[in-house]
Amino acid sequence: MTFAWPALLISLAALPVLVLLFLSIQRRKRRILEKLGGLGLLHQSNNRTWAMRSYIPTLLILAGLVLLLVAMARPHTEVSLPKIESTIILAFDVSGSMGAEDFKPNRMEAAKLAARGFIESQPASVLIGVVAFSDGGFAVQVPTDDRQSILDTIDRLKPTRGTSLANGIVVSLNMISSSLEGETTVYGSMVTPTSPTPTPVPTGTHLPAAIILLSDGENTSDSDPLKAALAAADRGVRIYTVGIGNPAGIDLEVEGFIVHTHLDEPTLQQIAAVSGGSYFNAQTEEDLQDIYSKIKPQLIIKTEKMEVTSLFAAAGMFVILIAGLYSLFWFSRLP
Repeated sequence: MTFAWPALLISLAALPVLVLLFLSIQRRKRRILEKLGGLGLLHQSNNRTWAMRSYIPTLLILAGLVLLLVAMARPHTEVSLPKIESTIILAFDVSGSMGAEDFKPNRMEAAKLAARGFIESQPASVLIGVVAFSDGGFAVQVPTDDRQSILDTIDRLKPTRGTSLANGIVVSLNMISSSLEGETTVYGSMVTPTSPTPTPVPTGTHLPAAIILLSDGENTSDSDPLKAALAAADRGVRIYTVGIGNPAGIDLEVEGFIVHTHLDEPTLQQIAAVSGGSYFNAQTEEDLQDIYSKIKPQLIIKTEKMEVTSLFAAAGMFVILIAGLYSLFWFSRLP
């Protein structure tokens, strides 16, 4: 336990003075009672019983004063509280095939609509960031609890060109690392490192952070997405992959061109498995919305330092109140 104003604990030194003063008063009362007993005005048994009872409210008052004086120093203690707290990165594939209209109005807009419902359903304690990736990866919204900023960012996403799953994962990891105090930036093979590689966490350890990666096509980059998934596993970050479209492949019209797009489902499944996440396949708009409903933030036990001044003050007042009630009951007067 720590104190915001520890100097006020010096006031506890006044208690021994009060105790000595109380004992002095009791000795004086005892002498008076002994004289009365000698005159036959008071039985000794009643004298002793009265004396013992008279100590109880005084001791309670002293205990209450100790609690109140400690409260004045503003005590703080560490408590373990269950909290829903997480950092979630929505990593959107913005390759050209996301403009395909097999989803209504198209894949990108369907993904945005489903993401909106997910964002609006999250507790305020969950931070959400947005990453867009095509043949490269870039952060478009750092993790925040400002839901409107996140929604505005997602609304601005537009389909562009190729697909690099690895870059999407690496940029998401860097964003998570930057948002968690004390974390080191993670680097993949596609980025020139400027700091040491982070030390892997024990297998099975999971941070209160996750990546939701949406993709509708094959990985068209030389960067290895499984290596990026291993980097996520080393940091304890789960990746939930969402495949949009048909794994068998389909011809789609994108901006006047016929494009054959093939969902690389095995790669998305491996990315999820390596990082301890899950893979989902969405072939309709309803599938997308259902998938988001299955992804829940973690309930964690977090140790926080909390001021407990009110608890000490309340306990002190309660003990003093008990002392007053006891005195009224036995002696028909306040102590």
